[in-house]
Amino acid sequence: MRAIVCEEYGGPEKLVLREIDPPELGPGQVRLRVEAAAVTFVDLLMPQGKYQVKPDVPFTPGSHGAGEVLEVAGDVTSVKPGDRIYGYAPWGALAEEMAVDAACTFALPANVETKIGAAYGNGYGTSLHALRDRGQLQPGETLLVHGAAGGVGLAAVDIGRAMGARVIATAAGPEKAAVIKEYGAEAVIDYTQGPFKDAGKELTGGRGADVIYDPVGGEVFDQSLHCINWGGRLLVVGFAGGTIPKAPANLPLLKGAAIVGVSLGGFRLQDPDGYRALHETLLEMIGAGRLEPRIAAAFPLENTADALIAMTKRQTIGRVVVTMNG
Repeated sequence: MRAIVCEEYGGPEKLVLREIDPPELGPGQVRLRVEAAAVTFVDLLMPQGKYQVKPDVPFTPGSHGAGEVLEVAGDVTSVKPGDRIYGYAPWGALAEEMAVDAACTFALPANVETKIGAAYGNGYGTSLHALRDRGQLQPGETLLVHGAAGGVGLAAVDIGRAMGARVIATAAGPEKAAVIKEYGAEAVIDYTQGPFKDAGKELTGGRGADVIYDPVGGEVFDQSLHCINWGGRLLVVGFAGGTIPKAPANLPLLKGAAIVGVSLGGFRLQDPDGYRALHETLLEMIGAGRLEPRIAAAFPLENTADALIAMTKRQTIGRVVVTMNG
């Protein structure tokens, strides 16, 4: 089968397309014929040896794939050959076939295309867990979403709107702002025009946001502490900006605010039943048209490096996917 292989640590240009043997099927696993795979920042960091999980080289990156089940292990009864599923694995999705634990597979509704099935998992899973479970977002509250043009950010806008929140977002430029508003944001602050905290305070009548969704970190996190409402929740989702911030403890104290960590992977390990229910809820909402994951761009497998570069340049709006059939 064809697969993208990391043979030595480095940037996207180091990844190569190879013919390799299909992965062995272990107990409790299914073999998935991958039709589409989403790329995330993990797929950029892991081949550079900069992610907390460091598989031995050579390995195939990619965690989120969707397609048709080809084979199941003898002890698997929840999935059968022919099922259309989304599957998560630590790596291996950027290939024509991948092995996935049956516990990490989810049936796609008939009206949900495979590219959407691959694209929703990480961003929408993280965002629903963040906003519903960790941030306790309530209808009528104000949600401020950073990095709103990215895969997880746009998902947070979409979910926040569906939950009845008033959504404000930050992004760069009018093109991104237009799409983000289509997804439910009332206002979009262009952070390239100066600090967003003043605009955030102005848009909330001086109160600040009730929930702030931050996948960026660094200075974005620091400014967020200055535009959060009393009793607000600042959700630490990631550090796409490259800098891990340090919070001055007096600011959460003065605002009665909470800094709340969000880890979808940790949630999956600590509460497998809750993790399954979360995905089932998301797929039901997507199938019903209540949520609409956006495909920013699709690249053929041989152009995976281009897909990763497009994502890192932040020129795309939504999730970047790789397809196996061109």
